Amino acid sequence: MGSPTIAALFAQRVVVGVGDMGVSNNPQITLSTYALGSCVAVVAYDPVAKAGGLLHLMLPDSTISPAKAQSQPAMFADTGLPILFRSMIGLRADFARTRIFLTGGANVLCDADTFRIGERNIIATSEYLSRHAFVVRHMAVGGTINRTVHLNVATGDITLKTPLGIESLTLG
Repeated sequence: MGSPTIAALFAQRVVVGVGDMGVSNNPQITLSTYALGSCVAVVAYDPVAKAGGLLHLMLPDSTISPAKAQSQPAMFADTGLPILFRSMIGLRADFARTRIFLTGGANVLCDADTFRIGERNIIATSEYLSRHAFVVRHMAVGGTINRTVHLNVATGDITLKTPLGIESLTLG
């Protein structure tokens, strides 16, 4: 197998929890979020600035809990998405170059999900992105399976893991 590379020795994984967000322009960083069910992960990447962001949103609309939206804005699509993109600008990302991957929004609990949280998360996220002229390059949403996603900030490469297997794609 051989010795690890210097880069591999210093590589770091930043885990983005439920209702949280992470951004980076450090090429040693991999942004990751685990076990997306009805939640939606928005992965944003500017290949020129080599800046990436990952938002793990839980709910479509912050009006159900304004106090929670104040303390944890990344929990909601309508408050989390603006913060994600403002943070990306702070890393010199350009909206015109930013590429988007959406995943999650599944119905993992039961077929009779009366609240349709996953579906509503996808709709709210897609509508926001469309209103702000972002083009979604790749999507893996809906269905009934959970998903884990990793973004390599150096390359824009994405690894998507599901119970069905592993898929690789790139925003780089």
